Amino acid sequence: MEKKVQRNFLWIALLVLGTIWILARHNQVAPYQMDNGLIFGTVYKVTYQYDKDLKADIEAELKRFDGSLSPFNDTATITRINRNEDIVPDTFFTNVFRRSMEISKETNGAFDITVAPLANAWGFGFKKGAFPDSMMIDSLLEITGYNKVDLSPEGKVVKQDPRIMLSCSAVAKGYAVDVIAQLLEKKGIRNFMVDIGGEIVVRGENPQKGLWRIGINKPIDDSLSVNQELQTVLQVTDLGMATSGNYRNFYHKDGKKYAHTIDPRTGYPVQHNILSATVIAKDCMSADAYATAFMVMGLEEAERFADAHPDIDACFIYSDEEGKFQTYLTKGMERYIAK
Repeated sequence: MEKKVQRNFLWIALLVLGTIWILARHNQVAPYQMDNGLIFGTVYKVTYQYDKDLKADIEAELKRFDGSLSPFNDTATITRINRNEDIVPDTFFTNVFRRSMEISKETNGAFDITVAPLANAWGFGFKKGAFPDSMMIDSLLEITGYNKVDLSPEGKVVKQDPRIMLSCSAVAKGYAVDVIAQLLEKKGIRNFMVDIGGEIVVRGENPQKGLWRIGINKPIDDSLSVNQELQTVLQVTDLGMATSGNYRNFYHKDGKKYAHTIDPRTGYPVQHNILSATVIAKDCMSADAYATAFMVMGLEEAERFADAHPDIDACFIYSDEEGKFQTYLTKGMERYIAK
């Protein structure tokens, strides 16, 4: 009888200890993982709260993405389309193409993925061209324009002219951020930040259980990307964010500065006083495209557009008549400024 009581006590003790262990495991806070590396010629950083490292999964997804939208990848979908191969594009390409067409129409062509031949001619594309003259610009404008490409009912890209080439460089990086964010969300991760070359998606809270703090760099000429001086800091969560600027990718010729933002409507690099545009939107792909469009528009047109679209917020840094930095914030953007 006494042995039976001892056995029962032992089983109860083991049950209690097992329950305590299960509850402790359940309540254990998962650590934050931090992965980084190189992709698309820039740096990626992913911070997320999870109980194991996902770097291999992240890089596999980025490699798959590169195989769709990198114009430097000879077998990528976009490269094959630029060679006029008869293919049905993958989902990555199709999603970018459709959203690009929507934003091109909204911005009256300030954003346009058919700008590739012009970007190449000015030395900012995936092919290096000679410095173009006005006759070359006029001829390239004939094969530029988002309304000259479409998707067929079968999902194939249809060009009005086979010389038309596409470049998604102004939107693909933002979409890649969205893709990695979706990967993390599918695994049930609620707290994370995905950053690819300054294009960002944040969800939930940071490791300090607060909002994510994102800095906006001062638009100082910085072709080596060494300047880390901040113009302002934002506190954000549950959104996509992208910045476009003319202070890192540029060159000088005959005493004149030529920046990488090409106006698809004129064929020439923009010469506005707007130096950088930071956009917040529901997804990073849209934020990336709008930021590029705003750099093309210039300050006044960009202000009007941003104020008329309450689904996006924007911060424009520009130089005044004395050459000093000034900042314009939409009303919605003001609430993100760190106090």
